[in-house]
Amino acid sequence: MRFLWFNLDCRDSAPGVAIALATLGIFWTCLISIYDLATVHDTFTIASMAAEREQNLENFKKEGHSAFVIGYTGEIGKVLVKELDEVKAFKRVVLVGRRQTNITQKLGAGFEERVVDFDNLDDYKEAFAGCDVGFNTLGTTRAKSGAQGFVKVDHDYVLKTAEIAKASGCKHFLHTSSQGSDKNSSLLYTRTKGQAEESLKVIHFDRLSIFRPGILLCDREESRPSESFFRTVLKPVFYFFPTAISTPTEVVARAMVNNAISPPSENRTELFENKAIHMMAGNLKPKPEDMVKPVKKSAKETDDNQEL
Repeated sequence: MRFLWFNLDCRDSAPGVAIALATLGIFWTCLISIYDLATVHDTFTIASMAAEREQNLENFKKEGHSAFVIGYTGEIGKVLVKELDEVKAFKRVVLVGRRQTNITQKLGAGFEERVVDFDNLDDYKEAFAGCDVGFNTLGTTRAKSGAQGFVKVDHDYVLKTAEIAKASGCKHFLHTSSQGSDKNSSLLYTRTKGQAEESLKVIHFDRLSIFRPGILLCDREESRPSESFFRTVLKPVFYFFPTAISTPTEVVARAMVNNAISPPSENRTELFENKAIHMMAGNLKPKPEDMVKPVKKSAKETDDNQEL
């Protein structure tokens, strides 16, 4: 009995298995090459967020900003809070979650924890009052929460938080999504992530920064067998192509902070793929020629070029 190249007779299965493995290898090679060779758009601006971190931080502190963080008990959220505590960019940071953790006892001054019910978030609007910057690292998995629970957390909770935050004065919302997010995807995970991105865009924050990290590299407290399997199998890929499809959680957190303290760009919505996240965190050095600031053309020059 045969199915595609597989043969259930073990005596004749070796060639089929070899072909299958070769096909899988070619697929992964092509996928990795696409991501590894991807162009980082607006390299100068992104790399400058890392290169000018100290100056941006000094200027940002003088402005006296306040922020909130949702998802602060997750893998990215934990290192993000640690980064915020170290750089002390905000005069006040509100950690918004569904349960009390007493994490603030280990943090410096300015941190406070607020417990909310995400199913009735309208009753907790005061938790977001006075915060002009918002960080979202909230997320779950289908295996942990089921399909409906996953959509509720990764889309509904995020969207409701963003709406209340915007009404409460939030100007800059930083959102962690995922590599490959696509609102039209046939896969629940990538489709939900893509739909969340689109929903956030129509809220019209003064500045919306969307981060699409690859496979997160961290030591998880909770067991995720499938993710652990892929991390083990793909270790050589992570080593030789560190910016292609993987991102340490520390890199994501540092990139988010560097983005938050940097001056806004001309675009209301900023979308950062995995490679750009590494560069923004200072984990990937740009080519010298990419660090030449582009000359901004005047309206007349632009019109003349369009006529040509």
